[in-house]
Amino acid sequence: MNKESSRGCFIALEGGEGTGKSTQAALLVDALANRGIEAELTREPGGTPGAEAIRALLLDPPEGGWNARAEALLFAAARSDHVERRIKPALEAGRWVVCDRFVDSSRAYQGGAGGLGDDAIANLHGFGSEGLRPDLTVLIEVSPDKVAERLSERDADGSDAIGGRSAAYHARVAESFAALANEDPAQFVRIDGDASPEAVHMQILAAIEHLIAERQQC
Repeated sequence: MNKESSRGCFIALEGGEGTGKSTQAALLVDALANRGIEAELTREPGGTPGAEAIRALLLDPPEGGWNARAEALLFAAARSDHVERRIKPALEAGRWVVCDRFVDSSRAYQGGAGGLGDDAIANLHGFGSEGLRPDLTVLIEVSPDKVAERLSERDADGSDAIGGRSAAYHARVAESFAALANEDPAQFVRIDGDASPEAVHMQILAAIEHLIAERQQC
């Protein structure tokens, strides 16, 4: 087995607010474990002590919040630490990584909805995280009505600084994700998130079956 074939697999789950990414990421890690595949569950921003500290700054910012450029820089800094200290070591050790959000969230939120543009986010990611990409990006798409229903339940006691932005902002996020997936269909698999959690999970398992098969043949 050569070094490349022993590398773990990196899967990112993406989507807007209320799409069920966290639930699906946990279900996926459990399903992989049942197949004898060791996988780490992590999230962005976060995943390491340093990145979690930056997460707190982003989701509960100081008075006045951050401007768009500062926000993008903070996300890139958190991701850099996450990649260096957790994601790359896990992959190099042969473990799989399942991440609740990665760089495509920055592309959709700060680059698209925030108006900074994709080139700015790509440049930050190239410098901070050496351009690391997931082996597959799972985009969970949910209809606006279903998102509103889920968020009213999830955020009954209040939302964070990003989740609490306007419906128009989050609509731009969804549009940005869709555009990214349209532009790069080899990287993205699109999942119907309106279905039940169990049905969504089965869609995701079907979408990654080829990755499991590839690594079982190594």
